[in-house]
Amino acid sequence: MDDFTETTSSTPQADDQQTEEELNHSDKMIGIFTEPSKTYESIAKFPTKTIDWFLPVFLTFLVIAITQIVINSNKGLHSQIVDKQMTRVQENLDKAVKDGKITQDQANQQLNAMQDRMDTFGGIQIVFIFVGVFIGGFIVFFIVSGIYYLFVKFLLKGDGNFNSVLVASGLTFYIAIIQIILATIFTFALGRLLPDTSLASFMDSNKLSFSGFIFSKLDIFSIWIYIVLSIGLAKMFKSQTTGKYYITVFGIWLIGGLLIFFIAKAVPFLSFFGG
Repeated sequence: MDDFTETTSSTPQADDQQTEEELNHSDKMIGIFTEPSKTYESIAKFPTKTIDWFLPVFLTFLVIAITQIVINSNKGLHSQIVDKQMTRVQENLDKAVKDGKITQDQANQQLNAMQDRMDTFGGIQIVFIFVGVFIGGFIVFFIVSGIYYLFVKFLLKGDGNFNSVLVASGLTFYIAIIQIILATIFTFALGRLLPDTSLASFMDSNKLSFSGFIFSKLDIFSIWIYIVLSIGLAKMFKSQTTGKYYITVFGIWLIGGLLIFFIAKAVPFLSFFGG
């Protein structure tokens, strides 16, 4: 009698777990666009897989590197990139001269040397692009994922691990790939550099101004990505509600962006790395 009772009471749940199959990676990729909530909920029922975050992140960096090479191979667009970078270099050198750190002759020599290096685009620059994109990209990815992990694990008391964050964040990179490709298409269509699909880029606003910063956040793809990321983190960390994850993710995005904005204003040299 006891054996019968144990078998019949445990069968429904056991059958549900046994009959549910883990999604393959292509299903997960499609699900991020069609049903992110159900997709992440399904992923959370199984051990995390490295391919689920590594492949989309790797492909995104590959697309970034290729699009940068394609853009730099266009003489007109490459000239715009050089002019933009040289303007920032000129501003930093002028400040160094004003502060007495270097002489005007030294500034001119540095400016001319950098101009000569930037005017040509060849094999060495391509290597630098790939190295910079992949090494820098993965470093930033892990740092940002670590920040999310600290907030979700210790502030929101989520039930998950660092790999849960990597998967939740990594899969959103498939959306970023579309954003990058569209930005590249618009760059060639408009004949000027568009680093992203934000309103600031289309309006050619100065992102170092406060209005430019606000416009840079008005980007349908970025908002889409952070919405999906919020859902992903909530599901991967077994949360019954998503609201607090929306607040956390968008709060980190906006407040973190503000901090970077004010730091770049206070330390002009850092604007060289900005958009």
